[in-house]
Amino acid sequence: MTTVALKPATMAQALTRAMRDAMAADPTVHVMGEDVGTLGGVFRVTDGLAKEFGEDRCTDTPLAEAGILGAAVGMAMYGLRPVVEMQFDAFAYPAFEQLISHVSRMRNRTRGAMPLPITVRVPYGGGIGGVEHHSDSSEAYYMATPGLHVVTPATVADAYGLLRAAIASDDPVVFLEPKRLYWSKDSWNPDEPSAVEPIGRAVVRRPGRSATLITYGPSLPVCLEAAEAEGWDLEVVDLRSLVPFDDETVCASVRRTGRALVVHESGGFGGPGGEIAARVMERCFHHLEAPVLRVAGFDIPYPPPMLERHHLPGVDRVLDAVGRLQWEAER
Repeated sequence: MTTVALKPATMAQALTRAMRDAMAADPTVHVMGEDVGTLGGVFRVTDGLAKEFGEDRCTDTPLAEAGILGAAVGMAMYGLRPVVEMQFDAFAYPAFEQLISHVSRMRNRTRGAMPLPITVRVPYGGGIGGVEHHSDSSEAYYMATPGLHVVTPATVADAYGLLRAAIASDDPVVFLEPKRLYWSKDSWNPDEPSAVEPIGRAVVRRPGRSATLITYGPSLPVCLEAAEAEGWDLEVVDLRSLVPFDDETVCASVRRTGRALVVHESGGFGGPGGEIAARVMERCFHHLEAPVLRVAGFDIPYPPPMLERHHLPGVDRVLDAVGRLQWEAER
């Protein structure tokens, strides 16, 4: 039996490989966005694609996000599979009208006759010392839009597998890429049959019994670090897919531990944690020993770089909330 050597790579490299493999396998896959061609993207995630596949399939666009996504709608209607890069999270807002009015509705509007297989890549989240408009966590907007799938990887392997699945999907996918994890490194084999992960499945990253930490994207490393703290036996669930949501995996974990804590960078009020907490309460009420709690970013516009360490959920805030779960259970 031949053993395949695992290949060390960064998340950015895994994303590049995913697009390269998708473009090689399917000539209808086109990559487009600001500076994605010659420069290879601000984060170099599209590096080399224009050289390998030509500027017709990896295309630099004007600085006009609404126009980029509008063009992608037309391309998808004529049988192509556009992969659109929005350079930074908050830069995507000018394209929001196209996303809401057309991308998310076209399949329903045409009674299934015209799906739009568009992947919208959005670098998101903080932790890189970015200024305003460069560190938003906008996932709640997309989650609240029927017709969109919303996916966010937290590992190198998932970056590859989930992006391949997103590009292959006939439904539009908002693919949220945690910027501060672009340079995280791990070993994985993209040639394994299981390398392409299905959308809509969460995974238990660490088993435990004291409480369940429900998280995704950039907050996964924080939760894993918190889970190693002495005195706690914490289970960590990585959602990976926000829409569709994997109630089965999440609720099975919460029923085992009896306590749940949702952790994310997005603001708390109206954020993803509220929806997740409601789903857990509805499905696991008789198994809960304490109310579902949340640790989130503060309900403010993203702060200046010197203050972001206070704004982002950290290990101390997570462990403080775990302590509150324990106190509530013992009252």
